[in-house]
Amino acid sequence: MLSPKKVKYRKKQKGRTKGKAFRGSTLEFGDYGLQALECGHMSAQQIESARIAVTRHLKRGGKIWIRVFPDKPVGKKPAETRMGKGKGTPDGWVAVVKPGKVLYELEGVTENMATEAFRLAGHKLPFATKFVSRRS
Repeated sequence: MLSPKKVKYRKKQKGRTKGKAFRGSTLEFGDYGLQALECGHMSAQQIESARIAVTRHLKRGGKIWIRVFPDKPVGKKPAETRMGKGKGTPDGWVAVVKPGKVLYELEGVTENMATEAFRLAGHKLPFATKFVSRRS
């Protein structure tokens, strides 16, 4: 799974997910992309499972770029714990995603293959996505 090698602080504040993505909202590397339509958090496991769905469909053809990285720690308190007593220990890593952010990019495959691969990957993610290409 993806995770940072080193962080300055062990825990981060939750923050609010609102607004649109201005950085990372255009295709930079490939010909086709998967773009987020809603705000949300993408866990390291979700990033990896969507990547696996794409590569399995393409049968190792083409080149894929992952444009998100999970750099925010999220905590979780143990089950059946009473309220209070501070924040839970860091449990995993998530990437903060805003609408318009390009999550994955592809090149070296046909448009039909890319559309189907990103459709399968979109089912693995916790928010709505859309297929984008250089032509559109």
